[in-house]
Amino acid sequence: MLRVIATATLLALAGTAFASAQQSVFLREHVVVEGATVTLGDLFDGVEGEAASVTLARAPQPGSRTFLDPAWVSRQASRNGLEWANATGIERVAVERASQSLSAGEIADMIAAHMYRETGRSHEVTLSNRLLSIHAPVDASGSPEIVRLELDGRTGPFRADIRTHDGGDAVTVTGRADPVLDVPVLARPMARGEIIEAGDIEWVRMRADRIRADAITSETALIGQEARRSLRSGEALRGYDLREPAAITRGETVALVFQSGPLTLTARARALENAALGQTTRFVNLQSNRTVEGVVEGPGRARVTGATSNIF
Repeated sequence: MLRVIATATLLALAGTAFASAQQSVFLREHVVVEGATVTLGDLFDGVEGEAASVTLARAPQPGSRTFLDPAWVSRQASRNGLEWANATGIERVAVERASQSLSAGEIADMIAAHMYRETGRSHEVTLSNRLLSIHAPVDASGSPEIVRLELDGRTGPFRADIRTHDGGDAVTVTGRADPVLDVPVLARPMARGEIIEAGDIEWVRMRADRIRADAITSETALIGQEARRSLRSGEALRGYDLREPAAITRGETVALVFQSGPLTLTARARALENAALGQTTRFVNLQSNRTVEGVVEGPGRARVTGATSNIF
């Protein structure tokens, strides 16, 4: 009887010693792993020694998340001398895996750069999944590369296989690629009659299929031109939108010059309409009251051809 009592006492003491040996731990607020496995040290704060390196599960793919059952996690912790009470009553333990990532914008830029090298043309690349991101392990070596690109003609749908790192599997990306052009546009709205200066122009990139065939694509074709009507900013301009600025305005008195060999005659005349430099327009001779045509040579001056009787 004494032996039974002594044995029970020893077992109770051993149980008390084991319970006191359990280390209370707390789950990390955000569990993020970098490697291919999830350990106790990844899950809990303050775990030291061999327990910290005990593997519980495989990590998710880079950039992904997985979930562990709290009851199972608690049992695994207990088997390794750790006590986790799950005092907050969480229903699942979330584990994320860190990664090197490529956003949708970076992927599109990489494909556009590849196409420029291949075709010599700039393209606007739009991914089928505009929220797409692809991931590589944190410790991966090498840079992302396009291992294959299939394009339907010179424009339209494409399919690209991208390898994110050395030794990684290729990820297939689809989308659409459209040629683009850099076009000079107005940086601000302009009223009718305003003259375009270099500071009024900025360059924007537009899809080629959205630019009219008669659009102006040269900056020099804009500078010094007059707005024929009110013009909005940021839009491609056409020749119809502009005109040469008037060097002579309607009703203005000008010097009307006739020259034949060494003979030069000058008369005062009134312009009947606005006219740009080099443009032929009509004038009324203020002395003879006759209407003649002349070519505008500059502000306040026009040259006529024909008999002098048409002038005086």
